[in-house]
Amino acid sequence: MKSIAIVTGASSGAGREFVRQLDAGIGGPISEIWVIARRQDRLDEVAASCTTPVRTFALDLTDPASFDVVSEALEAEPSANVQWLVNSAGFGKFGEFGTIGERGNAGMVRLNCLAVVEMCYRCILYMHAGSRIINMASVAALVPQPELTVYSASKRFVLDFSRALDAEMGGVGIHVTAVCPKFMDTEFLSKPGDPEAVKHMTFIGFEKPANVVGTAIRSAIRGRSMCVPSPDMKVVHVASKVLPTRFVMAAERVLGDWASRDLT
Repeated sequence: MKSIAIVTGASSGAGREFVRQLDAGIGGPISEIWVIARRQDRLDEVAASCTTPVRTFALDLTDPASFDVVSEALEAEPSANVQWLVNSAGFGKFGEFGTIGERGNAGMVRLNCLAVVEMCYRCILYMHAGSRIINMASVAALVPQPELTVYSASKRFVLDFSRALDAEMGGVGIHVTAVCPKFMDTEFLSKPGDPEAVKHMTFIGFEKPANVVGTAIRSAIRGRSMCVPSPDMKVVHVASKVLPTRFVMAAERVLGDWASRDLT
C-alpha cells in the first residue's frame, strides 16, 4: 500500500513547512508527498528540497476542475492510502466588506471553504484507520472579526466543519483537526488589503510556522479535533465560549485601537 501525504498551499508558508516536517518523518512513514499550489516553479523548488518522492500538481483550487485532477490521480493508484491530507491553501483580505469587492470576498469563500470540503470529499475515499486530516483555520474563527469579516467567517466554517467531520469519522479511526493559529509571518500578508486594518488586527502578535505545524501534527496524531497552538489564544478560546460574543468583540476592538495608536 502506498502511503501518501497531500498538502495544499504547499509552495510557501505553513504549507511548505508541513511538507518539510512530513518529509522529515514527523507524521510517520510516508511513501510519497503530493504538493498542490498554483505555481509550478515554486512546487519544483519544494520537491527538490525533499528526500521523500514528491509529485507536483500546479492547480488553482478556486477552479472546480482542479479537484477532478486530484481524483483522477488517486484513481490511478490502486493501492493508494491517503495517510495525511493537509488543507493549508487559503487567503484573506483586510478591510471593510464593501471595499474588498466581489472577487476578493467570493475568492475567500471558494478557497477557504469550498476547496477544503472538496479535498476532504475526494480524499476520504482513499483513507483508512489511522489517516489524518489537518484543516488550517485561524484564531479569527473564534470570534467574528469586523474588517476581516469574510475571512473570519470562512475560518469559522473550517472549524465547525472539521469538528463535525471528526465526530463522523472518528469511529473508523480517521480524525480531523482544525488548527487555529495566530497570524504567521508568511506570504499571507504580502497583499493584505487595508494596511490600517492589518495593524489593528495583528496586535496579538505572530507565530512561527515551524511551531504551529509541529503542534498541529502532534495534535492530529493524538486525534484532537481542534488545536490552538498559542497559549495566549487558548485564553481567548475559553473567553469566547463563556462570555457574550458582543463583549469579546468589543474588548478586541478596544485592545486593537490601543495597540494601533501605540504603533504609530
